Formats: sequence, structure tokens, C-alpha cells
Amino acid sequence: MSILVAGGAGYIGAHVVRLLQERGEEVLVVDDLSYGTKERIGKSELLQLDVSAPEAPKVLEAAMREHNVTGVIHFAARKQVGESVEKPMWYYQQNVGGLANMLIAMEAAGVKKMIFSSSAAVYGMPPVEVVSEDIIKQPINPYGETKLIGEWMMADCERAWGLNWAGLRYFNVAGSGWDDLGDPATLNLIPMVLDRLARGESPKIFGDDYPTPDGTCIRDYIHVLDLAKAHLAALDYLGSDRISEHHVFNVGTGQGNSVKEVIDQIAKTTGLEFETEILGRRAGDPPQLIGDPSRIGIELGWKAQHYLPEIIESAWSAWQAGPRRIER
Repeated sequence: MSILVAGGAGYIGAHVVRLLQERGEEVLVVDDLSYGTKERIGKSELLQLDVSAPEAPKVLEAAMREHNVTGVIHFAARKQVGESVEKPMWYYQQNVGGLANMLIAMEAAGVKKMIFSSSAAVYGMPPVEVVSEDIIKQPINPYGETKLIGEWMMADCERAWGLNWAGLRYFNVAGSGWDDLGDPATLNLIPMVLDRLARGESPKIFGDDYPTPDGTCIRDYIHVLDLAKAHLAALDYLGSDRISEHHVFNVGTGQGNSVKEVIDQIAKTTGLEFETEILGRRAGDPPQLIGDPSRIGIELGWKAQHYLPEIIESAWSAWQAGPRRIER
């Protein structure tokens, strides 16, 4: 028996793969290696595949049967908000199409357990400071729309053929559980800042005129290792006899930090001195997103263990262990 991790060579996926390996699970990784490398998955087998490709359902079904897959953890998706605004149809093709192909294969192979990588982007610009799972969902960019559609698809599959699923709505993921599993892409705030510092450039802040205390966006930053552990908790939850009516869970700390606060903490942790450059707002960015993690604590027994200083310390350690070390 094994667990299939789609996108398992990527940033979050590789952390989940390692935790699964540490507890003795057999893991099949499916990844197109657009954001990851084979070295990140250890001894697990890799099926290199674009899950949105036309041939993917048949290939995935065969792999599930061959490896006796009992559950799927689905990370495979594009995730850049601005890019989704510029290329909406590509995002639908990649994110919705890729998930549809995975679900088609699961039904054909008789695999009925799914953990879905959703997003806080499904909430859009909520009219409250801290959002619960039951608040109205009004995504304001195509990326968020694809994630909400993904949740609808799984609910439909539950009704149609008994899919047993959980959707984890992430907030801003950062840090590293191990130095060799740092964020390999510069798509999130902390690696974007470190990337600019490594190139001798000023970090950029996209908008300082939001209705927040310091004018910059506020987000709930979650340590990637905490998030990875939430996936294992969700997997165990689906295999238990304590499943409730709830399928979606916020994965966050319940606390918010602004972009400026994050950059200030980077300066404090690294000891580097630098100026920031203020640019205009990015399309599709809400001013504030903080998640209420009460439900996942009560039903899955999960709680965040790491907060902003530890997140940035681990991200800095992983960055300095890589090829682009920054001299202080």
C-alpha cells in the first residue's frame, strides 16, 4: 500500500513526503518537476507527469493500481495570483483540469481517499479580520476560483462515488523543516526578499496604501513543517471513525503579520541592512487574510507550533545552505 503525492517534489510536497517516509509509509511521487527536483523526494519513486495532460488519467490509473495506492495528497497546481489574472484560462486548464484528471483516475482505480491543497484565496476580501471556514467564499482572482472549484469537484465526487476527502485551506506558507528543503522558487515573500538581497537589489513592497496599520498587506504566515504535519493529521483523520460533517479546514496560526513586519524581521534575523522599494499594488491582492484555526484544532488535533521569528530563521538557514549564500 502507498500514498500518492502529486506535486511531491515541490516545496510543501517534499516536506510531506519526508514526514510520510519517516513514519514508514510507501510514497509514490507524481510531479512534472517544474518547481522541484528528484533529489528532494529521497528514495520514493517518481512518476514524472503533467497531471493536466490529456493522457494523465490513464497513466495515473495504471500507477495507482501498480503501487496499490490507498490515498492521494494533491498539491499539483499553479499558484501565482498575478499570473492567474494575466492567464486565467491556463490556470483553469492546469489547476481544474489537473485535479479532474486525478479524480477520474482515482474513481477508475477505486482510490477513495483524497487530501486537497486548497487556499485562503477562496475567501477573497472577507469583511472580517479573522475568517472561519463557513464565511461566504468570494475569490477575487482566478487562482482562488480554481481552488474553490476544486472543493466543489470533490464534494460532487463524494456524492457520486463516495470520495472521502479533506481540503486544507492554506494561508502564507514559509520557512523550512530541513535545510535541503527550502523553498526552491521565488514566488513567496520571504524567498523573494532573500533573492533580491542575494542579487544586491532592494526588496520590493507591492502597495503601502492598504487599509492596514502600516499600509502593507497582512497575512497569516504558517511554517511549512507545521503545514506538512497538518496533512498527515488530515490523512489519519480520513482513516478514522471520527469523521464529522466538515471537509474543509483552515491551516494557519490565527495571527497576522504585515509585509513590512516580515521584512523587518528578515533584517533582524539576518543582520543585513537594506532599503525597500515601494511599488504599486498587485492585481488580486486582498488587504488582509488571517485564518481561524479552531476547527482543525478541535477535529484533527492540530495546532501551529512555529511563528514568524522561527519561520524566518529556518528560511534563512536553508537559504544560506544553498548555492546563493549571502555574505553579511
